[in-house]
Amino acid sequence: MDRQSVYSLSLFGHDKDDRNADEQPSRIQQQLVDFVLDFHIDNVFIYRDQIRENVLVKQYYCDIDVAHLISYNEELAHRLNSEPAEIIPLFEAALKKCTQRIVYPSQKQIQLPEHQLLLHSSASQISIRDLTADSVSHLVRIPGIVIGAGTLSSKATALHIQCRNCGHAETMSVVGGFAGISLPRTCGRITVEGTAAERCPLDPYFVVHEKCQFIDQQVLKLQEAPDQVPVGELPRHILISADRYLTNRVVPGSRCTVMGVFSIYQAKGSKGNKGGAVAIRNPYLRAVGIHSDVDHTMKGNAIFTEEEEQEFLEMSRRPDLFEVFANCIAPSIYGNADIKKAIACLLMGGSKKILPDGMKLRGDINVLLLGDPGTAKSQLLKFVEKVAPIAIYTSGKGSSAAGLTASVQRDNNTREFYLEGGAMVLADGGVVCIDEFDKMRDEDRVAIHEAMEQQTISIAKAGITTILNARTSVLAAANPIFGRYDDLKTPGENIDFQTTILSRFDMIFIVRDEHERGRDERIAKHVMGIHMGNRGVEEQVQAEIPVEKMKRYISYCKQKCAPRLSPEAAETLSSHFVTIRRQVHSAELSANARSSIPITVRQLEAIIRITESLAKLSLSPIATDSHVNEAIRLFLASTMDAVSQGSGTASSAELAAEVNKVEDELRRRLPVGWSTSLATLKREFVGGRGYSEMALNRALVVLQRREVVQVRHGGSQVYRCGV
Repeated sequence: MDRQSVYSLSLFGHDKDDRNADEQPSRIQQQLVDFVLDFHIDNVFIYRDQIRENVLVKQYYCDIDVAHLISYNEELAHRLNSEPAEIIPLFEAALKKCTQRIVYPSQKQIQLPEHQLLLHSSASQISIRDLTADSVSHLVRIPGIVIGAGTLSSKATALHIQCRNCGHAETMSVVGGFAGISLPRTCGRITVEGTAAERCPLDPYFVVHEKCQFIDQQVLKLQEAPDQVPVGELPRHILISADRYLTNRVVPGSRCTVMGVFSIYQAKGSKGNKGGAVAIRNPYLRAVGIHSDVDHTMKGNAIFTEEEEQEFLEMSRRPDLFEVFANCIAPSIYGNADIKKAIACLLMGGSKKILPDGMKLRGDINVLLLGDPGTAKSQLLKFVEKVAPIAIYTSGKGSSAAGLTASVQRDNNTREFYLEGGAMVLADGGVVCIDEFDKMRDEDRVAIHEAMEQQTISIAKAGITTILNARTSVLAAANPIFGRYDDLKTPGENIDFQTTILSRFDMIFIVRDEHERGRDERIAKHVMGIHMGNRGVEEQVQAEIPVEKMKRYISYCKQKCAPRLSPEAAETLSSHFVTIRRQVHSAELSANARSSIPITVRQLEAIIRITESLAKLSLSPIATDSHVNEAIRLFLASTMDAVSQGSGTASSAELAAEVNKVEDELRRRLPVGWSTSLATLKREFVGGRGYSEMALNRALVVLQRREVVQVRHGGSQVYRCGV
């Protein structure tokens, strides 16, 4: 009537239209009943069987694939998609009818509880940031990662209200989701004989809780998966209201796809907002189906086609698979073969073991890359983030303990505390790449000690004491103390980490920027090739195995294979470990100092895990001697190499002390801006004061590196240029 146009009204046949409108819901309901009863694939009546099985275990729901409904009746599926609020209640009533006909055909008067319709589909997904006003009250399907799950609350589906004054009772139905309801202001009692009997006062109703009907409801918080967020944007999140059989399906950190009705609700605070923004509503999703994407243990949920499986099995039989796989890791980065092999092992992981007494031994491998700037450490980390099925990249400088483990938040509406998982929890079952590991504050680094060995995170904050799973591998990159690795110092003086965290890394690589002409030329050619035409000289940038295939292969290996050591391999391993311990012990005795990188039983377990990961890569159920030998070679090339770094050059503590003394004397002897000849210095220090020539040369090299002195005129003049 508000439109400025001619308003017309049908005079003839409108009673027939009304009758049609009345019949329509029952007609749709009948179609839905027919669908559930008639739909079959290869003579298997899927939904009949499902309803029967569920009802017999007292679970009144039916999980329906939307694709089946589309193939049965496209118009019905379209209406379900565009008008879910009308169709879903009809569908649930239809399910109730079907249960009556399938399970209790003879008992006509039996009272069945309300049924719940669950939907799942493999149709197009829509991301949280693409949800617009056009999608409101439509069916949408959203992928994401659960970051918060509230406690269960009871929501009324039918309110029983009673008048205080006259006792008149009514029942009001409530729709699901966050929709509220307001009680009638006036009493609904019909006055006697049309006369106005004494009126009840305003707002007479109160709720009789004992006669109301309730269902479980849970509020989830779904956030975009980190890999779907555009660069420079904050990840968006949306509230999800799940009820009845959809509650307690997921925990924070699980990746899932939610199908639901995109709805709106009015926030509590906005009503009393002094007349401001009355029409603005907040969006949320009323879930009608929650489907977990990948189970964290990778068991059974990642589905592989037969062709894929065949291809993977053929791939696993290649004798050079380990080499090829390692070369396909960051193929545009030159060299670093052992590091790439270690990363291949980290992506695969060993076998997790649960002992009879309930103790768990981790299967994930942790790797630390420690080295000079410009050795492509961060690029390797970025590549691992792309290739691992689940991965989170974080930089140590900005990461706090709460951001890595978990934080306790307070819910705005219920004022309850709840947990929000950090990077370690969200990457459960995957890899956490931590760059700038040395820039982290010590108290934050301690927070991940437990996550790296026990693979759990214990929380005791704000009255919440709990344990979260953090079954992740850690790939960390760090710089030495002075920014560059100093050859003249022991590993302990170069590495600024406590032994507590170093022993938790299975492999520690010291990445050195060596100055060697041939190698520099090759690297320069390689980098030029990449910048000019996407081709490195030494290595093809186009890898043999593309990234997507590697990702699927890693998932497949993790899901299908958990190798065990053979007795011979175990024997080889244990004898090697004893030898390594003996070597480290003798080195410690001769240097009269503890090794900065500890070799403990954890390192034996590390070699076992590396062995298992090598066996897993080739899908062999038993790890043999060849796997053990390669694992020991990798361990010796990484951690043992790091232990012995610097011990050959600064072989004794006495020499180091002598060098320090010479440094101090030289600073005193040469004021800033003065120079003297090298021969004079040698005469004074070696002849006059009895220092060794080696200590003098070493001190000069150190001072040169720190830009305190310069050596001029072909090495004959020593000039003091800095403080």
